[in-house]
Amino acid sequence: MTLRTIGIALKPEQLQLGALVQETEKWLRDRGIEVLLDPHAAQAAHRLGVSRSELVDRVDLTIVLGGDGTLLAVARAIGERAVPVLGVNLGTLGYLAEILPEELFPTLERVLAGDFSTESRMRLDVRAEREGREIGRYLALNDAVIARTALSRMVDLQAWADDAEVTVYHGDGVIAATPTGSSAYSLSAGGPLLLPGLNAIVLTPICPHALTQRPVVVPETCRIAVKVLDARGGEVQLTVDGQVGCELAEGDRVRICASDHPLQLLAPRNRNRFEIMRNKLRWGER
Repeated sequence: MTLRTIGIALKPEQLQLGALVQETEKWLRDRGIEVLLDPHAAQAAHRLGVSRSELVDRVDLTIVLGGDGTLLAVARAIGERAVPVLGVNLGTLGYLAEILPEELFPTLERVLAGDFSTESRMRLDVRAEREGREIGRYLALNDAVIARTALSRMVDLQAWADDAEVTVYHGDGVIAATPTGSSAYSLSAGGPLLLPGLNAIVLTPICPHALTQRPVVVPETCRIAVKVLDARGGEVQLTVDGQVGCELAEGDRVRICASDHPLQLLAPRNRNRFEIMRNKLRWGER
């Protein structure tokens, strides 16, 4: 992978990180690489920047300085483009943004030397429909959540996989998660952990009224559909990656399938995923 232009995206409202942005920019320019800054990085470094959409159109690699939420937002800006991402964890968990700040420059040395691998992270194509008309379309790196709002009652959601009825979920909602997203909301709701390289979709009910309803894992080839049967007088929301979405009404359908455009995430070679789960998620601790 030839790197001529690299973009830097920063977590919003992190003006104290201006020195890190400037240092990273200088380090890259000293090696003959053009650098573009997104609006937040530009503000922190007192430079001129470009929009994230323009940045991902022009760069060969995007460095994300922030947490998992920032990486999810940048992934959304990337859309269907095949722009690799290197996440530097400035947040709390950093399950997606794995590189620590003190590892940034040694990591960049390895990246420029080609001593890195690219992980293809499955994403979901999520479409909301009302009376056959599309009212929203999104790319999800983590998950698509169909759930009642805070003050609503229980909702009834009918789900299908490849035209075969799965069940009617009675409860707070349902999560459709990627393997990447299996460590997020789905895990908190009782879903299984999937390794990132496994292409599958997890359907996890949220607080189901029936104790027999449990998470189910389906192949990536499955085309999922979820219909809002009964909102029980409340409101139902589709939320994608915890950041965007739309309001749903009774009769609306959400169609979910594997996207043809996975996210390309840079990772150190021979990364031990179980070690990451133990360190980041405290997996297996008593």
